[in-house]
Amino acid sequence: MEQSLHPAATHHLPPFITAPGETDVLFNVMVVFVLLLIFLIGILYLRLHALPEHMAHGASKTQLQLVAVLSLIALFTHNHLFWIIALLLAMVEFPDFSSPIRSMARSLAKMAGRDEAEDAAEMNDAVPAAKPAQPHPGEPQSSKLQPDAPQWVPLELKPPPGDDKVGRRG
Repeated sequence: MEQSLHPAATHHLPPFITAPGETDVLFNVMVVFVLLLIFLIGILYLRLHALPEHMAHGASKTQLQLVAVLSLIALFTHNHLFWIIALLLAMVEFPDFSSPIRSMARSLAKMAGRDEAEDAAEMNDAVPAAKPAQPHPGEPQSSKLQPDAPQWVPLELKPPPGDDKVGRRG
């Protein structure tokens, strides 16, 4: 069957118009182009939403988690205010509150005569099994006191010798 142009068609057609039954090259090129463009725009969009997280990556763990949660909320709700807040929080450096408190605790432990190794050992020890407050009367005296267990004594502060306010204290 011979393919010919319709008699009403002009004799000079642009190159993007194909004859019936032939492959439309322009359509196929545009489909690939649009799919690549959608893919690249999606990557750019997700990269932009992750920008606050990348900025806060060197910050403290708490700040990073807060920024990450705000970024995810902004991503799923399409509420840009959360993303702006996350971006601002990523730019701000949170002050370090824990280091001075740790330093004060170490200084107080030195003043009290406590050893840091003992404190670390106490923090790492598991909670011992529940023991009765009063030992059984039939137990021998040697088992009541264990030399390796710490002996806890309530803290009693004695007033200095020249303090005249002893009577008012409780």
